[in-house]
Amino acid sequence: MAAAHLSDIFNFVAVSDTLGTAGQPTAAQLDAVQGAGYTVVINLATGTTPRDLSNEAELWKARDIDYIHIPVIWDNPTAENLAQFFHAMDANQGKKCFVHCIANMRVSAFVYLYRVLKQGTPEAEARTMMNRLWEPNAVWQHFIEDALAG
Repeated sequence: MAAAHLSDIFNFVAVSDTLGTAGQPTAAQLDAVQGAGYTVVINLATGTTPRDLSNEAELWKARDIDYIHIPVIWDNPTAENLAQFFHAMDANQGKKCFVHCIANMRVSAFVYLYRVLKQGTPEAEARTMMNRLWEPNAVWQHFIEDALAG
């Protein structure tokens, strides 16, 4: 079997040299994340879908990769979830972070907000990256607008 590559992971996006986002990697794709030098994984999926890896925390630990799980309910993202994500990102500045959920929709919205609100990335630039993956539905657009309004 050929080795997995980051590009094999569903909806993988290299946001920068130190930030990659994607949908849920398979167990076989975790080595590609490790091989690319990521040292921190942040998972925004709930851990309750068939695509989730039930033992994901242990799989990353076995690879000596820090794992942070912030379960974000798809139809109810909260300001607390976003604050936890911002804290995790701030605490791991300077480290190579891989952030995933199931399809890179939750993640793309959270990363969009982080880039705009915390890193000062121009809104249009950050939104273009998010919109390559999806156009946020009403729930997520409302969440985004509330976060931007502060």
